[in-house]
Amino acid sequence: MNVIEARGLTKYYGKSRGIVDVDLTVAQGEIFGFIGPNGAGKSTTIRLLLNFIFPTRGHAQVLGKDIVKHSPAIKAEVGYIPGEVDYYDDMTAGELFAYSDRYYKKDCRQRTRQLVEMFDLDTKKKFRELSLGNKKKVAIIQALQHQPQLLVLDEPTGGLDPLMQRRFFQLLREENKGGVTVFFSSHILSEVQRLCHRVAIIGEGSVLKVEDMSDLRRTHFRNVRASFAGDVPDLDLPGILSSQVDNNTLQVFFGGDINELVACLSAHNLTGLWVEEPSLEDVFMHYYEEEGEQ
Repeated sequence: MNVIEARGLTKYYGKSRGIVDVDLTVAQGEIFGFIGPNGAGKSTTIRLLLNFIFPTRGHAQVLGKDIVKHSPAIKAEVGYIPGEVDYYDDMTAGELFAYSDRYYKKDCRQRTRQLVEMFDLDTKKKFRELSLGNKKKVAIIQALQHQPQLLVLDEPTGGLDPLMQRRFFQLLREENKGGVTVFFSSHILSEVQRLCHRVAIIGEGSVLKVEDMSDLRRTHFRNVRASFAGDVPDLDLPGILSSQVDNNTLQVFFGGDINELVACLSAHNLTGLWVEEPSLEDVFMHYYEEEGEQ
């Protein structure tokens, strides 16, 4: 079963582009990463999926339901953490949780207490008195208190200290093991790299690539560094996506047959050779640079 399906999803704000012809499929039980810089269209996509705004064209389903026709039913089964947290300033965190509880056809109090204890939150303080990190804790607890089937997270870790980030990621893994699907939007590539099963890269409102995380980093690309006793050779080999020379060392971002590259390098007077998996940031920048050249 697919928890999220979008086809040709498009949003314009007047003449300004939001997203254009976005296709997405997120399977039940996935932790799906959605990455791109600020302004790429991540938040617009999320707001469309949650029916906070209406599409210009295209359609989507969440939990098997049309995002426009069945919006209330979808929201009852989704937990959402916005990038910027803003609630009623004069309500305490405890009052906010009790207020949210009344929207669901279940008693959320025990689960709320567990989450409050886990994140060490003072529920007696008014929302406007809370620090940025504690405001984000309120959003996390509200998103999880009703035990949703789907978590939609828009830059969820902003404001959290490293300890709380670690606790939050552990909680997401536990929820996912229990069958919860996670849609994780972020521009922090290390977060996506450590957590997600698949990832979509979005830029300028369009999806550039969707791939398994392991394939994205391991199958197609390598960082190769070779040092030579003499001058660095001028290589002309398919698969060299970028290269940089520093004194007698050649750095290559490579996406072809690694055997061909090693054979080519070994024909010269090598003094050292290193082959590494690229970081997600390396892969991410490759796709953006490739898109900019088109």
